[in-house]
Amino acid sequence: MKMIYEGKAKRLYETEVEDELLMEFKDDATAGNGAKHALFEGKGTLNKQLSMLIYGMLEEGGIPTHHIREVDETHVIVRRVKIIPLEVVVRNVVAGSLSKRLGIEEGVALSEPIIETFYKVDELNDPMITDAHVLKVLKLCSKGDLAVIKEMAFKVNSLLGAAFAKAGIRLIDFKMEFGKTADGDIILADEISPDCCRLWDAQSGEKLDKDRFRRDLGDLTEGYRQVLERLQHAL
Repeated sequence: MKMIYEGKAKRLYETEVEDELLMEFKDDATAGNGAKHALFEGKGTLNKQLSMLIYGMLEEGGIPTHHIREVDETHVIVRRVKIIPLEVVVRNVVAGSLSKRLGIEEGVALSEPIIETFYKVDELNDPMITDAHVLKVLKLCSKGDLAVIKEMAFKVNSLLGAAFAKAGIRLIDFKMEFGKTADGDIILADEISPDCCRLWDAQSGEKLDKDRFRRDLGDLTEGYRQVLERLQHAL
């Protein structure tokens, strides 16, 4: 199959069906916009299993996604969409870049979830942008589209937070990407896994996400495996 895209953690291939793509989950882990890189055997399989589990749960909750079906340990069939170059981050607790930017200690719970948006351009290191930048300067989507994206993002946060809470895991923050189908519908795309979520053990505060790699806190795949097993049991 012809590869049409390769990112830090996934590859996309064309299939014989025009509006379907084959998505491959890689074993690569990166941090600092690719400055730090390593391979972890089995990571792609874990992320594929987690993403299928999470997207299935979200679809049951009324969130449309691009996932169609799984193929094997590291490949799934997804709907072809035109990705909106916007990273949508929902934050429930102060951590990571928010802590650094505002000088607030990590772990402080926000009074309510907030959304931050980032321009998805690697060469610019994915800068944070405002609604005015999205709508009036970069014109990445319409005002109506942005409203739909934010509404969906908050709903995903509610569903995901409840599911992780049942597994004894605290959803700190997470990143999403959205795309438009050929019919113009906005759906959730890419993946949701510990690669793009901050997940802390609800009791100990142990980090079970990619911060284990970013900050050299322990075996990456062990953290991901914990998340998968606990979520499978909870759901």
